[in-house]
Amino acid sequence: MTKSVNILDQNSRKVIRDFSCASCNNKSCLIKKNLNNLTSIDFVENKKTLKCKKGQQFIIEGASVNGLFFILKGTVKVFRTGINGREQIVRFAKEGEIIGHRGFGTEEYYSIGAIALEDAVLCYFSKEQLQRVLLENPMFSYDMMLFYANELNRSESKVKSISQMTVRERVIDTLLYIHRKFGDLRSFLNLPLSRKEYADYAGTTEEQVIRVFSALKKEGLITTKGKKIAIHNLQLLKNEISEHNYFLDS
Repeated sequence: MTKSVNILDQNSRKVIRDFSCASCNNKSCLIKKNLNNLTSIDFVENKKTLKCKKGQQFIIEGASVNGLFFILKGTVKVFRTGINGREQIVRFAKEGEIIGHRGFGTEEYYSIGAIALEDAVLCYFSKEQLQRVLLENPMFSYDMMLFYANELNRSESKVKSISQMTVRERVIDTLLYIHRKFGDLRSFLNLPLSRKEYADYAGTTEEQVIRVFSALKKEGLITTKGKKIAIHNLQLLKNEISEHNYFLDS
């Protein structure tokens, strides 16, 4: 069943057609996975669908937690503000992933912000709806528990690895993370990012990223074309940071 819902974006109030969960192709989505286990279809029928333009922020850091976003289409940057107001990118998310879950059920405010890196479509479920469905559906609750456990494992592994990595290793780790998660498109990484975005994820400066990229190009490991980056020897990059278990974060 589909319906139209009112969605407010930064420019105007728009009416867009809702996307049916039953026809969704995101098999990794926890909602899609548990459709047959849900005791009530009101949950999926009452969701809202939000269209975000490239560069539009849909979660404001410090705003009240009112629900979760599931990415139906597009790529999203999740970040938080660090020391001296500097942005720290927590992760990049794509189709089927959840945004805003860290504050759900435990905090009153979002500890992160989120911006669409390209035109995106998001499915939104209110906090009240989710809490009711989790209480009524044990299998869905179990899958959410496993999701949170995996998120915690990745987060702890990342903190441990970053604290022991050199700047070069952190930049290489970022390149491999983007490659694992988004793959290649015509030989280039399928997520073009600015040097600043690489720095904000790797926990370093834009200048340091430029230096590392320059060194990697001289060594024949990568080539660059504007924001586009091509990796030429994936195994050598993996070998360089293998002791840090690069594969744990995906």
